Amino acid sequence: MGFPVRRMRRLRRSETIRSMVRETHLRPEQLMYPLFVQPGTGRRDPILSMPGQSRLSIDELVAESQAAWSEGVRSVILFGIPPDGSKDAVGTPGWIEDGIVQEAVRALKKDVPGLLVATDVCLCEYTSHGHCGILHDGDTHGYVQNDESLEFLAREALSHAQAGADMVAPSDMMDGRVAAIRDTLDDEGFEDVALMAYAAKYASAFYGPFRDAADSTPQHGDRRTYQMDPPNAREAMMEMELDLEEGADILMVKPAMPYMDIIVRARANFEVPIAAYQVSGEYAMICAAEERGWIDGDRVMLESLIGLRRAGADLILTYFARRAARALAR
Repeated sequence: MGFPVRRMRRLRRSETIRSMVRETHLRPEQLMYPLFVQPGTGRRDPILSMPGQSRLSIDELVAESQAAWSEGVRSVILFGIPPDGSKDAVGTPGWIEDGIVQEAVRALKKDVPGLLVATDVCLCEYTSHGHCGILHDGDTHGYVQNDESLEFLAREALSHAQAGADMVAPSDMMDGRVAAIRDTLDDEGFEDVALMAYAAKYASAFYGPFRDAADSTPQHGDRRTYQMDPPNAREAMMEMELDLEEGADILMVKPAMPYMDIIVRARANFEVPIAAYQVSGEYAMICAAEERGWIDGDRVMLESLIGLRRAGADLILTYFARRAARALAR
């Protein structure tokens, strides 16, 4: 059955036949759009390290989400930028009733019916020290106290659910945080709110532009004592298994492209949906190469996303969501 009887090019002769036998498909509804929300009105402040992305006031966030919905993107995930001077040691702006994310959730649920609104649950955007959990007084090394942080993460997730969030997504990487959040939501009558765990979140250098966008760089130390060590793969499977046992509905791998092997292993090991977060550094590199004329931006964008789908991701968080939806419609 070898050549010339078996000619593999027969099924590549035209776009029609290529699309007919295509194994993996990418659709706009498989993309979740990360958005940064900030105080004010009429504000759309460009993020210089992430071309095409901005920090948005709530009115602009609603407009951006409506535009995404019209292009076929059906879900967003929100990251909050609190008012200047409001950050403190325990991340209070992240879990108060009138916090920036809480108000944004209410606006989106009112003005963009049908949109799935997810929220990032973490303290790093709201703490004065920039870490994802609680530090002991006087700590200048950034060693986050695991168990003390769980209460505040659960408070934040509950406040998002009370505002109307459809899904909460803890990204802090504290041990036991999925169980703490799930138990709190269930006890308060929010058992229908889904939980997407940043289950295998690595201590990656690809997060740089995000920390610029969210103003969440640690003031001292780093996050390697709680985010995963990049060389480890078996550990990722243990993290995912624990999160699943604690009540996660979706398991996420972050970053995406440098960890496609983790996505493959997750898809093979777990029956729940697998999400992949194409993070700010991945996005920024493609944009930068395109700006220099080194690559075809649209083709590389779509190839990167279809690669994540082929690896096994059911859901992709990507700043390219709107652009990809437009490209797929052409």
